[in-house]
Amino acid sequence: MDLTTAENTAETTPASTAAAASSDAPLKVAVILASNREGRFAPVVADWFRSRTDAHPGIETDLVDVAGLDLPTALSYRPGSDDRVLLAEVSARLAAADAFVVITPEYNHSYPAPLKNLIDWHRAEWQAKPVAFVSYGGVSGGLRAVEHLRQVFAELHTVSIRDTVSFHNAGALFDDEGRHRDPAGPDAAAKTLLDQLVWWGRALRDAKEVRPYGD
Repeated sequence: MDLTTAENTAETTPASTAAAASSDAPLKVAVILASNREGRFAPVVADWFRSRTDAHPGIETDLVDVAGLDLPTALSYRPGSDDRVLLAEVSARLAAADAFVVITPEYNHSYPAPLKNLIDWHRAEWQAKPVAFVSYGGVSGGLRAVEHLRQVFAELHTVSIRDTVSFHNAGALFDDEGRHRDPAGPDAAAKTLLDQLVWWGRALRDAKEVRPYGD
């Protein structure tokens, strides 16, 4: 190795090491629980899904439950001090996430209003990150809510994952302990969803290390 090569190696190795460390870091996934309806089935689905993320290498989850947020419903470019306090914690959690999974029911052919409120209070926090969907409901399995959400997240420069997990007639699929009665199909669907989410999450995170989104 000549001196020039040695100097170049010395200059580039720390950056390469840092990039590799960033690429190998666990993917931070905000799991958003979209329902606040009384008697909701959402926690059963969320517990099932998070048991699958716990078994997936390279993922750290943060459960963001809209029922506990109490966000203001009147949107403002200059929220008051009380509203800023309500927004501060959840905004920081969304900003820290590398990727999102939305767990949503279907209300009247669409998704719950508290989820739209959470989405609309934020913009940069969603951008250039992947979002995946787990839905549940009656005959449709919540898929109409997912199709509406894809349009909304596309407007926010968020990459939606193609494959979903959906539970049709969800209440009949789980026992009293929250265990799925026939888990093979949902387990396979969850693995596919998570594999795609991790690929996109790492790819976009690495890309933003090289060039911030929008530059």
